[in-house]
Order: sequence, then structure tokens, then C-alpha cells
Amino acid sequence: MSDRERTAADGGMETSYGFRQVAAGEKQALVNDVFHKVAKRYDIMNDIMSAGLHRAWKDAMIAALNPRKEPAYRVLDVAGGTGDIAFRIVEASDRQAHATVLDINGSMLSVGADRAAKKRLSANLDFVEANAEELPFEANSFDAYTIAFGIRNVPRIDVALSEAYRVLKRGGRLLVLEFSEVEVPLLDRFYDAWSFKAIPQFGKMVTGEAEPYQYLVESIRKFPDQQDFATMIRTAGFSRVSFTNYTGGIAALHSGWKL
Repeated sequence: MSDRERTAADGGMETSYGFRQVAAGEKQALVNDVFHKVAKRYDIMNDIMSAGLHRAWKDAMIAALNPRKEPAYRVLDVAGGTGDIAFRIVEASDRQAHATVLDINGSMLSVGADRAAKKRLSANLDFVEANAEELPFEANSFDAYTIAFGIRNVPRIDVALSEAYRVLKRGGRLLVLEFSEVEVPLLDRFYDAWSFKAIPQFGKMVTGEAEPYQYLVESIRKFPDQQDFATMIRTAGFSRVSFTNYTGGIAALHSGWKL
């Protein structure tokens, strides 16, 4: 496998820091540093990386989730430090549901907690600093587990998916929104040019640093394609696994159920 080829369902992301190979156990600290650097500009970063489309994709994710409008409904949003997904879930439930935002990065969580207070949503949310590979919750605790544009930054994706399965209640749902493999001719070439030439430069203009964006673009190219990632979800125990491509496969929403 070349450094630019996608990893497959049997793993490889745990030692891949973008196109660089790193030692087992080294990736998490490198990824943490990226998100400490970009935390305050994270939403701007998503706008740059998706040309603003991430907002529509996230809205589609919440529509697919269709959270119940009741206080007992509990969602775990992982790698969601700034609160973007959790806020949408709470609002879609008419401010009834409760969302736990979990992130390994304290800088991201502090941005999210500040935003929650400004939106007067703090009563429906809590923010937990922890690792997706080792969730600090009892089994069968949540009705849904969501993660948007975060799973590719987790070193051991298979472990994170197993943990997702463990903490979900029977009948609970996993939803993963992630950049994926473009499946439309010509769009793939345009997107490659945009990603590798434009995004790091825009990132440098906005934040003063290109390197975090270079990693994020490369990590998208290393992430398993739609079919391989669906296989990983099934291997973790999920049933009725499916995916929906957005914008020709630039992003995909994967769904699975704990039945």
C-alpha cells in the first residue's frame, strides 16, 4: 500500500498521521495538537474544507436521527467538542432531549460550553473530556451515538465502534458523518485539487497555520471508503448497516442499529 492509498476494513488508521506513518500510540498526541491549534476557528475550518456544505450535511444527519421529543431521550455526541451536532439535536427535540458531548480535547470542549451558555442550552447538555476508545459510561446508557467528522481522527476506529455498541441501549442507533470517497467522475479530480492545493493555503490565511489543514486533508484520503467502513461497523456488532452519500460521496452518513 502506498502512503496515499486508503486504509481498508482491517485497519491501518492507528499508525497513519495523514500520509505519514507513525508509531503505535503516537497518533493521538499529534491529533490533539492539531485540534488545540484550530479549536477557536473550528467551524470556519469546516466551512473551508466543505465549501460550506457541512451545514447541510449535518442538518441531513439530524433529520435522519429524528430525535424523540422527550427528556428521557439521551444522545452521546463523540468528538463534538464545539457542540455543533449536539445543539442541533437538542433544538430538533424541542429542547427536550439530553446530549452528552464527549471530546478528548479540552480546548474544543471549552468552546462548546461557552457556546451552549450563549444559546441557553446548558441545561440540556453536559461536556465530558474522555477518549472515544474508552468511554466512561455504563453499558446500555444511550439511545443514540453520533459522531461527525471525528471518527477518522480516532487511532483505533474498531475499538471506538465497539465502545459505541457497548454504550448504546438495545434498539439504539449509531450515526457517523464523515468525509468519504468521491464517486462522481471529474468531481473527484476537482475535489483533489481543492483539497491539496487550496485548503492548506486558506487554512494558513484564516488561522496562520497550514500544517493542521494538511493533516486533515490527508486523513480524509486515508480513511476507508464507504463499503469498507460499513464492514467495520458490521464487525463491531451493528445490524441494518447502510450509508448515504452526500455531494457525490465527498461525505457519507453511515447508520447502524444495536438490535
